[in-house]
Formats: sequence, structure tokens, C-alpha cells
Amino acid sequence: MERRTVELPKPEAMIFDMDGTLFKTETLLIPVFHKVFDQLRAEGLYAGETPPEELILSCLGMLLPDIWRRVIPNHGETVHRRADELLLEYELGGLQRLATELYPQVPETLQELHRRGVRLFVASNGLEHYVKGVAEAHRIFPLFEGIYSAGEHQTATKVDLVKLLLDQHGVTRAWMVGDRSSDVEAGKKNGLPVIGCAYAGFGDGGELSGSDVLVRSFDELITLYEQSVEA
Repeated sequence: MERRTVELPKPEAMIFDMDGTLFKTETLLIPVFHKVFDQLRAEGLYAGETPPEELILSCLGMLLPDIWRRVIPNHGETVHRRADELLLEYELGGLQRLATELYPQVPETLQELHRRGVRLFVASNGLEHYVKGVAEAHRIFPLFEGIYSAGEHQTATKVDLVKLLLDQHGVTRAWMVGDRSSDVEAGKKNGLPVIGCAYAGFGDGGELSGSDVLVRSFDELITLYEQSVEA
């Protein structure tokens, strides 16, 4: 665990990113990614090799339109929207068929935080049915008071999504927990401490710059919560 000298205020709530924070996304995304491009080729919407796996993984945390603009930049909105449809279809199917994984200690840690009275939320840039589908498939859905996604709320940034969540649930003291720069920005611009999850390894080395604490395993959140101070 790496932390700055500041003491963290004890939170009433924790807001979690999904991909790369709770969910080991590559266990689902890699096989689905290849199926999407196989189908795009079959429909005559895409030609050539499937883009590198590393490219799609580096885009995790982005909004879907931004992902496709980066992964298949030479194709227009028609192809991008069809890729959206296929991605969701294959992800939902894959959650039922594939051996997908949460990160180690995620269910146990969430259960313990919930037992201690911490209000738990998800804020993800993904599609609604995908984000909720992951939580349902891995039996953590009931632990969350709210699961927010850019797909459901049509927010332009994660900053806006987290603000909406805070406002709708009357949350004033929360930690933002995530693995990407968008999570850091969402936390800081909403006045929240940020816990950076450094175990996923997506993005570049500066991805979590600005986090108040970096954790190397998810269960470190229990220790952080115990060490936090009442405001």
C-alpha cells in the first residue's frame, strides 16, 4: 500500500469502478473481442486483421464511442454502433458461459464493508446491462445500493456520472475506488479521496497519478477503512 501523509476521512460510502477494479475484465473481453471482429468481417463491415488485444485492453475505462474511435479509427458510426451491439450481446452471453473472474478478495471485502455499514456503489463508463450483468453473474449485485453506468444515464464523463450518483443518494462522504485516470478525475472533481487500484495493470504508468492511496490488493480497503478518521 502506498499512501500520502494525509489522513483519509472515514467514508459513509465507497464508489467502485467495475472493469479493472472489481472485475478481471480480460477473462471476458478477450474472447468476446475476437468474436466481435469475426462477425463484423462476416457482415462485410470490417476487413483485415483483428486489432491487437493490447489495444482494446488499453482502452478499458473509456466510453464506448471513444474506444471504437481508437480501436477502429478508419470506420464510421455505422460500424461503431454495430460493434456496440455485438459487444453487449457477446458479453452477456459470455458471462453465462465463460469462466470469468472477479479480482481476489473482492466478494469477501465487499461483504465485510457492507457488514460494517458502508454504502456501496458502482460507477462505470460501460453499458447498463453489461455492468449490472457482471454484478449479477458474480452474485455481488445485492451488496450495492446503486449501480450507475454511462450507458444507462448517458453521461458525457465519469465526473458527471459520479456527481449524479452523489446527488441522487445524498452521499457527502465517499471514497472513489478505481484503476484509471477517469476514476481519479471523477473523484477529485467531486471532492472525494481517491483509492487507486494498481493491480490490474491497464493503461500507462501515470494512470493513477493524483490518487491519495495506491492499493496492490483489493482487501487493503479494510485496513484503510479501519485507519480512516471520523471527520
